[in-house]
Amino acid sequence: MMMSVQPPLVIFDFNQYADLSEWYVVDDVVMGGESDGNMVLLDDGTAHFYGTVSLENNGGFSSIRYRFEPEDVEAYSTIVLKVKGNNQRFQCRVKSSERDWHSYIQYFEAPDEWTEIKLPLADFYPSFRGRKLDMRNYPKEFMTEVSILIANYKNESFDLFIDSIYLE
Repeated sequence: MMMSVQPPLVIFDFNQYADLSEWYVVDDVVMGGESDGNMVLLDDGTAHFYGTVSLENNGGFSSIRYRFEPEDVEAYSTIVLKVKGNNQRFQCRVKSSERDWHSYIQYFEAPDEWTEIKLPLADFYPSFRGRKLDMRNYPKEFMTEVSILIANYKNESFDLFIDSIYLE
């Protein structure tokens, strides 16, 4: 019996020719905060998301966001982030529709060596402005946005290096 193996669905492959123009930094400054995040492409072809999170003026988060045409993701069960950090906690967030106000989130820690973080899509729970919503978890039908956010309720500097994001 032959089994069909679904090839990975690449959401974004950071490489030395990657175009980051569709990635956006969204900090708490949209609400009056003072956090400052940045994202750059390094010579080795990885992305560096870095900055500071400040709790001043009711702030407390920094994020990067990538929107894309809706992808059918029913055949996939896991999002994989190839990352390296400094052992800080981040959120991976996905959206199933560009019209959604809420995101589906899951936490991960970025160790200080390159690691493939595997997050089951079924475990992404709905959240809006830091509050868990009384809805079902990620419906796993379509995906139209991926973002990474840091919001650990403390003033801190952060570094996250990203090589790729894909589904398997």
